[in-house]
Amino acid sequence: MSKPIPPVQKYMTTSPFTIEADEKLAAAANLMRENRIRHLPVMRGGSVAGILSARDVALIETLKDVDPKAVSVEDAMTPSPYVVSPDTLVSEVAAEMAEHKYGAVIVAQNHKVVGVFTTVDVCRVLSEVFETRLR
Repeated sequence: MSKPIPPVQKYMTTSPFTIEADEKLAAAANLMRENRIRHLPVMRGGSVAGILSARDVALIETLKDVDPKAVSVEDAMTPSPYVVSPDTLVSEVAAEMAEHKYGAVIVAQNHKVVGVFTTVDVCRVLSEVFETRLR
């Protein structure tokens, strides 16, 4: 007997940090480093505006003559990120992540960010499938 495919909420990071689009990139970089996170949902007026990755931050920090204290998060973020509800099936989310090479997905409910689901979380799912379902 096969088990049902779980929703993304089972594996997502809950209560993620977020940052406003008009904050400076240096503040975002500090928040990410202090909390050891690689993806940060970006908000504008209470709605998801984008997502900022550690890779985005690193790229800006390496640009000559660019001061991360002067650059806004909005200038470095990826706009229009992939956003799903907590009950979206892991299989659907993982397929979309693979298709578009997304490193993270924002999980939102009633226009509020409730989680982040990353490639590391996909690895956890895969490990669980190997350990529990294929034995």
